[in-house]
Amino acid sequence: MKTNYELRYASNPQDAKSYDTTRLRKDFLIEKVFAADEVNMVYSMYDRMIVGGAMPVKEALPLEAIDPLKAPFFLTRRELGIFNVGGAGIVRVDDQVYELDFKEALYLGKGDRQVVFESKDAAHPALFYFNSATAHTAYPDKKITKADAVVAHMGSLEMSNERNINKMVVNQVLPTCQLQMGMTELAPGSVWNTMPAHVHSRRMEAYFYFDLPEDQAICHFMGEVDETRHIWMKGNQAVLSPEWSIHSAAATHNYTFIWGMAGENLDYGDQDFSLITDLK
Repeated sequence: MKTNYELRYASNPQDAKSYDTTRLRKDFLIEKVFAADEVNMVYSMYDRMIVGGAMPVKEALPLEAIDPLKAPFFLTRRELGIFNVGGAGIVRVDDQVYELDFKEALYLGKGDRQVVFESKDAAHPALFYFNSATAHTAYPDKKITKADAVVAHMGSLEMSNERNINKMVVNQVLPTCQLQMGMTELAPGSVWNTMPAHVHSRRMEAYFYFDLPEDQAICHFMGEVDETRHIWMKGNQAVLSPEWSIHSAAATHNYTFIWGMAGENLDYGDQDFSLITDLK
């Protein structure tokens, strides 16, 4: 197995206005989330969120404490949210075993414990997407399915944004220190997410897009309301969204995305909305 990581430093919004396509993609896009028998992660200086993925095929993959953590275990000072977006899989936490099927999630609280990812069938490997934030206390582990989620049905087919927002790793479902995660599923015929656009100045966010045909693409929008930028993405890729940036997208096909947030507060509704007609 192999563990790969990289550091991403925070950007000043004034500087980001001058970024070309290459620089935007380098700073914000996470192109390789999954690779066979690898754990890949990005340690972001935006609220010190870690965004990553594990794809166990021929072997079990431990979640190692990368050097920037300066800790004996990955979870020593962190909490973790995991979504399985592939075949049936298993997450072992010391002696505890959690089975995760497609679109099921797991929350793990802080503590000196070993986490190992496994697939049940190498021909259909699990794809474990995860977000991790720093934690001040240890909350109980919990598996979360869509049946446990707080579901908000929003949008309409007429506006091309009919969707279900499944709030899964949120404080209405279980206690967390600062991590919030959920999964938004767009209905067939809908392609727009997160409209009207907004920012939340006390939280950063990461989006992971999946459930998209290989020959289709997503255009992720970011930047300030009056100075937007875009990044073209494929399925199974993630993008970082600073606290000063909008985060929205439109694709050439309907899709699903996982959102994860970390920061100062746990209020999902703490958002500063902008009119669609104000975007530039």
